[in-house]
Amino acid sequence: MSRDRASRHLPIIVTIIVALLLTMMPLPRSVDAFRPDWLALIMIFWAFSLPRSYGVGIAWIAGIVLDVAQGALLGQHALALCLIVYLTVKFHLLMRVFPLIQLTATVFALLALYQFLLFWINGVANVTAPPATYWGPVVSGTLLWPLLFSFLNGIRYRVQSRG
Repeated sequence: MSRDRASRHLPIIVTIIVALLLTMMPLPRSVDAFRPDWLALIMIFWAFSLPRSYGVGIAWIAGIVLDVAQGALLGQHALALCLIVYLTVKFHLLMRVFPLIQLTATVFALLALYQFLLFWINGVANVTAPPATYWGPVVSGTLLWPLLFSFLNGIRYRVQSRG
C-alpha cells in the first residue's frame, strides 16, 4: 500500500525537482531574461490537477528552496508561489471547464501576478532589475504553457491509470 502511494507521488516530485533544476540552470545573458518560471508553471499544473495533494504547503517548501538556491530574499518566491497556488486551488473547479486557450490566459494572469509580487518585494527591498526580467518569464511561460500542459497531463494520466 505504501509503496503504491510512493510510486504515484514520485513522478510529481521528480517534475518539481526538474523545474527547480531548470530554474537554476545557467543561461546566456541574452536569453536569461526570457527563462520561463518553470517552478511556477509546474506548481500551477499540479495544484490545478491534484489540489488535495499539492497545494500551498508544497509551494512554500519549493519556494524556500528556490530562494536559497538563487540567493534571493528569503520567502520572496515562497510567498509568490503560495499566493498563485492558493488561487489555483481555490478556482480549480472553475478552471477545469476552461478550454485550453482560456486556461492559457488564466496562466498568463497567474504568472503576471507572480512576477508583480516579486517586483513589489524587490521594490520594498530596494533591489532594481530591468523590466524584461519581469515580463520575459510571463510571456515565455504563457507561450510554453500549452505544450507543458499536454506533457504533464500525459504524465498525470499514466500515474493515475497505474494506481
